[in-house]
Amino acid sequence: MTTHAWTTQDISDQQGRTVVITGANSGLGLASAEALARHGAQVVMACRSPERGATALEQVRDAATGAEPRLLQLDLADLSSIDSAAAELAGSVDHVDVLMNNAGVMAPPFMTTADGHEMQFGTNHLGHFAFTGRILPLLSAAPAPRVVTTSSNMHRIGTMRWDDLDWSNGYRKWPAYGQSKLANLLFSFELDRRARAAGVPLLSMAAHPGYASTHLQAAGPELAGRRFTARVMGLANTLFAQSAQDGSLPQLLAATGAEAVGGCYYGPGGPAEMRGHPQIVQPTKAALDTNSWDRLWQVSEELTGVTFDLG
Repeated sequence: MTTHAWTTQDISDQQGRTVVITGANSGLGLASAEALARHGAQVVMACRSPERGATALEQVRDAATGAEPRLLQLDLADLSSIDSAAAELAGSVDHVDVLMNNAGVMAPPFMTTADGHEMQFGTNHLGHFAFTGRILPLLSAAPAPRVVTTSSNMHRIGTMRWDDLDWSNGYRKWPAYGQSKLANLLFSFELDRRARAAGVPLLSMAAHPGYASTHLQAAGPELAGRRFTARVMGLANTLFAQSAQDGSLPQLLAATGAEAVGGCYYGPGGPAEMRGHPQIVQPTKAALDTNSWDRLWQVSEELTGVTFDLG
């Protein structure tokens, strides 16, 4: 646990380090990209939209004090895109020090990925599982690699519907989101356990932003054509949420802090973990169920065709 109010001022010199951030075109991902580039890291911004990614790239370029930031096209809802992005990344960098599994979709109407999975489970969990596995050789080439996966307070309403993970029957957007965020934690903790069992130096941690003002809250209503709801979400962000910069602190601490511990979960230290400086926080008992860690891992390998060679 941190012993002081940790901020971006505490980020160590990142010169010579390569950080890949999914969903880096806005919100927590963009805030993280700017902070890390400002401290010298080479940031690879893995984004679905080339247009939005290019706009964000200019912001990060303005902040950068080290290597030129790069854009990588990645659609986490398409396993073929994940394969292509991993191959492109392997052709442009020789190692990855930090992977920040940050991208996500929240509470859309029922939709499926290119591979037929419910959009939230398929993007938030399966996409990140597959991408992490595909770039594992690049992570293994770094001296002390880290994988930081972004979860949410909403994991607390999540349960794993083992008989219907893709919500083919009775879809409910918020419980589905909760399941995907619980899956993020199960994956993060199992990856750390497997790395330790294999004796490799990779650290896997999870983080959540509390209530942070990003476009994520409005994206679901926009996809459903509910403009009024999207405006209400935007107003709530303005009135109650902390900034994306503050919301990014837990994942930045996990990514860079010397005190960060593998297998831990970081979030805001304020009331109900909604805001405040980052510290280790406690997930639900469901997230700590080691049988669920292993079960989800096996299912994820089957659904994605991706296996992890941890040596």
